[in-house]
Amino acid sequence: MISPRHRDRLFRRPTWSEAQRVTRALRTETVGGAILLGAAVVALIWANSPWRDAYTALRDLRVGFEPWHLDLSLGQWAADGLLAIFFFVAGLELKREFLVGDLRSPAKAAVPVIAAAAGVAVPALLFTLTVMAAGDREGLRGWAIPTATDIAFALAVLAVIGSHLPSGLRSFLLTLAVVDDLIAITIIAIFYTSGLDVVSLLLAVIPLGLFAFLVQRRIVIVWLLLPLAFATWTLVHASGIHATVAGVLLGLVVPVKPRASVPTVSTLAADTDVAERLEHRLRPLSAGLAVPVFAFFASGVSIVGGGASGALRDPVALGIVIALVGGKLIGVFGSTFVMARFTRAELDADLSWSDVLGLSLLTGVGFTVSLLVGELAFGPGSPRDEHAKLAVIAGSVLAAILASIVLRRRNTVYRRIQQEDSVDADADGIPDTFQERSGVDGPHRPGTTR
Repeated sequence: MISPRHRDRLFRRPTWSEAQRVTRALRTETVGGAILLGAAVVALIWANSPWRDAYTALRDLRVGFEPWHLDLSLGQWAADGLLAIFFFVAGLELKREFLVGDLRSPAKAAVPVIAAAAGVAVPALLFTLTVMAAGDREGLRGWAIPTATDIAFALAVLAVIGSHLPSGLRSFLLTLAVVDDLIAITIIAIFYTSGLDVVSLLLAVIPLGLFAFLVQRRIVIVWLLLPLAFATWTLVHASGIHATVAGVLLGLVVPVKPRASVPTVSTLAADTDVAERLEHRLRPLSAGLAVPVFAFFASGVSIVGGGASGALRDPVALGIVIALVGGKLIGVFGSTFVMARFTRAELDADLSWSDVLGLSLLTGVGFTVSLLVGELAFGPGSPRDEHAKLAVIAGSVLAAILASIVLRRRNTVYRRIQQEDSVDADADGIPDTFQERSGVDGPHRPGTTR
């Protein structure tokens, strides 16, 4: 029998330095999620108004030039270009979590990684079974649509319903979304690449290598890095791999650990966290502009004139809703419960399984990546893509409503936990609850690197 003292705690409070970083990220993502919701609503209203033709004309307006396939519509620039910023930030987040964040510890990483993987696999399976039962083999191309969780959208829902999730649960949600993004990026790169141009892909290594050389030497000069980043993006786009993958690759080459010394040509001090510096600058741009603009151009689907009725008869749309609401719930909640049942992990004393249930439902809020995969699977603006978008919106709304019902019932408990967290800090500036419960910060102070 394992002593409770030696058991791993699921959803325990993160370390103080990690909690500060998560809080900053959540604040930006929550505001960005609110903007995203507004952009999606505006697009839906406009696309179903008497002025719908103006919306379509704006979305399909072509801007650019032909070399390297850059004669794109505004909607394509948003999906291929602006979302690269979102995936760059995701790449930074991935590298940070696995090298210096909580995911560097296999024990801490196991539960969110397994939950994220199950939260991808189970929805994909349910979608596949639903579409196959209808005998629609073409629809199987959309198997990856309901696998992604939109962290900005999910956090915006939390802000609207006024829930006060415990810090450990919020940290788990963000960590799960990071791993979820990694899986989604891999799926896009492997399964939704059409006609690989090896020469363009090999040429992309040149500007990517120069970008890596500069940031590794702490030379962070915009007029040097931006052209290299654009060249990398352009060549990856020309290679046939979705251009957002370039954003991830650029993010992964940025250093996340301070160095003992740097070359004299460096523009930054040795102890500067380059990844945190770039993330601080670009996360607001990603959450406040790039993702909402993409949502604006991707969400304008026609509901009137038979659009909704057509989606109701489409097995793809039905499979997406079932997978987002039921698949995410079964995958995330089920895998977490199994980990607690058959491993040393157990639920933190401050929480109940109702919290995990609400969180699992909330992961069914898919939007940005789901809409992107729908376009890649069926083609932007195609009837089936329109049905898939309606299903993503409907499934996300339904998942948000169900999560709100569950989480609102836990508000009293959340407020009690929040009051415990507000205990006055000691002279070291770290609240007592983080020292008592995490026990891993040691002498570290806020703002120091680990």
